[in-house]
Amino acid sequence: MTSQHPFDPLTGKEIQLAAEILRKHHANPTDILFRAITLSEPPKAAMIPFLDQEHAGEHPKPPARVARILAHVNGAFTEFKVKLDKDSQGVISEKPLPGRHSHIDGAYMRRAEQACLADPGVQEQVAALKLPKGATVVAEPWSYGTDGMNDMSQLVTMCWFYMRMTEDPDANYYAYPLDLCVKMSHDLRVVKILHLPSGNQHDRVTESTATGERSTTTSKEYDHRKLHTGSEYYPTLNNLPPPRTTTQPYHVTQPHGPSFVVDGHKIAWEKWHFRVGFNYREGMTLHDIRFDGRSLFYRLSLAEMFVPYGDPRTPYPRKAAFDLGNDGAGLCANSLALGCDCLGCIKYFDGWLVGGPSGLPLKVPNVICCHEIDDGILWKHTNFRTGNAAVTRSRVLVLQTVITASNYEYIFCFYFGQDASLHYEVRATGILSTAPVDLDAHGRNISVPYGTTVAPGVLAPFHQHLFCLRIDPAVDGHANSLLVHESHALPADDPTAPDPALAQNNPHGVGYVTTQQYVEDETGLDLDFTTNRTFTIVNEARRHPFTGTPVGFRLMPWYSQTLLAQPGSWHAKRAEFARHAVWLTRYPHGSSSDNHDDERDELDEMFPAGRFTMQSAGGEGIASWIEGRKKQKKQEEDGQESTEKEEKGNARNTDIVVWHTFGSTHNPRAEDWPVMPVEKMVVGLKPVNFFERNPALDVPVATQERNRSVLVDDADASGMREGDNGKGKECCV
Repeated sequence: MTSQHPFDPLTGKEIQLAAEILRKHHANPTDILFRAITLSEPPKAAMIPFLDQEHAGEHPKPPARVARILAHVNGAFTEFKVKLDKDSQGVISEKPLPGRHSHIDGAYMRRAEQACLADPGVQEQVAALKLPKGATVVAEPWSYGTDGMNDMSQLVTMCWFYMRMTEDPDANYYAYPLDLCVKMSHDLRVVKILHLPSGNQHDRVTESTATGERSTTTSKEYDHRKLHTGSEYYPTLNNLPPPRTTTQPYHVTQPHGPSFVVDGHKIAWEKWHFRVGFNYREGMTLHDIRFDGRSLFYRLSLAEMFVPYGDPRTPYPRKAAFDLGNDGAGLCANSLALGCDCLGCIKYFDGWLVGGPSGLPLKVPNVICCHEIDDGILWKHTNFRTGNAAVTRSRVLVLQTVITASNYEYIFCFYFGQDASLHYEVRATGILSTAPVDLDAHGRNISVPYGTTVAPGVLAPFHQHLFCLRIDPAVDGHANSLLVHESHALPADDPTAPDPALAQNNPHGVGYVTTQQYVEDETGLDLDFTTNRTFTIVNEARRHPFTGTPVGFRLMPWYSQTLLAQPGSWHAKRAEFARHAVWLTRYPHGSSSDNHDDERDELDEMFPAGRFTMQSAGGEGIASWIEGRKKQKKQEEDGQESTEKEEKGNARNTDIVVWHTFGSTHNPRAEDWPVMPVEKMVVGLKPVNFFERNPALDVPVATQERNRSVLVDDADASGMREGDNGKGKECCV
């Protein structure tokens, strides 16, 4: 086999090899239904010395190449680890997962829809709706959002009903939500047919836990007054406004090619060096991120996202999607297209997934695009005495992936700056997931307090998008701490104050100072815009030569609401990471060997809502990890004869992980319909006293000779000529 770097995702050949090894290991290979085959990343304790030697120019022996397999074997959900090295291939661990459920994928959703629509009872209820002539019924399967009303030991699927008013499969069926919802069993049998509330009261649903109970009511006839125009978005469909003719072509050219260099999955750009990965759950991941040879981060990834809907009427609380844990960002990744998703000189990275229950590899082309963009001015100063200006333009390297999770699209981007800044951006777009709402006697939508009516009979419910960025730092090394800074106004000058510290020399009342405090223990932390609270990851052993402070990288959070569901709700139990905006945990090191057989699996604390979110009951996310360790520590201390307690915290000056929860409380607008413009959320990571001075001082100043901009003729906007800016070809200096 071709040698792979330990961080490189599995190739198609490696996926096929892993499946073959497991089939040979199992007595009856036909009883294996593969769900996922992905890289089992080497233990961090084994990777750190490997990377140190690699960056020192040595050629260390890489850790073992291991695949992690999720499969149903004789109906039992099981996890395997399989060693792929030529001289030591074989299954090295097998772990049954009773009560756990695999992710759902497109193939499962298609089977669920077909089974649902083929059910005679469903067909009877659809017929009772008396839909308009030419209507096509669509059933959209969703994972079941745990609500305490059903047994979660077996997989349950909810199918929400809509209709299209044209045979065109690209028609927007969310424009016509229907008064039906179906609960299906793990073997895709219809268990219960529900009629949805379409007014202010919980008026249409009577839920029972009795197995096999069918609907006790009959569908209301569809209100034909809800038929309307203006809800299509796809360019080939009717009722769309004509496209604008005012937007001229915009060509991004780099005559000498891009500034980045790609070697396999390693990317070098400007002073940045890092590796890009991809897996079925997280999608794009970044590894071993360095700037100018200095270590910054061991690993960066979006670890989870939760989309809870705020309509309390049954069964809407079941719309609570973990789009990574339940669906998989990699499984939902789009194949990106030139000139559409990314502009300019593009390098694509392909993804490899399991193509079906047989375990055959599936290539998904162009799941990540890499390109450069101009981002305006990076720095500038004009000397007012001489009139001379020095200006540089900001060039940014972009790593982008796009996923489609049912109705929504999410664009995930990492932005690398020439000033050593790193930003993570989420853009949400797509179509609102809708619910039916009644019309009054005058044909107007009735008022419902749980959403926005965007078309006749169409309610766009309030909901939240909550993301969790996992930051595994290595700021000049792996012993890091988290430092909280705040800015406080000085009190007014008061010499009579009893505390001399309060009698500041602030006679004009304009002074302010900053405070700092190390976070000693694992915990969750909140934002506070009134104090400009910031969070800096620092290396206490490395000090800046001028400021005397530890070198660091600051988390620039995206200020947003945390989870609005009540603390005792199932949403809150399952999405523990949504309680706080920032979390600090210790890295859960297992064995330093590369055998992957240590009882403490590092993957157990990779995902802040737990590894298996499908119909999870909660109590296994980030807050539970912290609480469990606190209890264990107390038990150990209580069992010791000595009463002396260790004063030093357990999460300072050690290998830590910082998590940032951010997102959007999306109360839809009419302008979000029928397809919403992107909503942007940006998280920053910026050096703080890490460099002696501005690390972008060596970026070349901007010149017209280099950038070759053109002037638009005032008399004729179509006439353009090369501009001289009054100084020949030099635009600034």
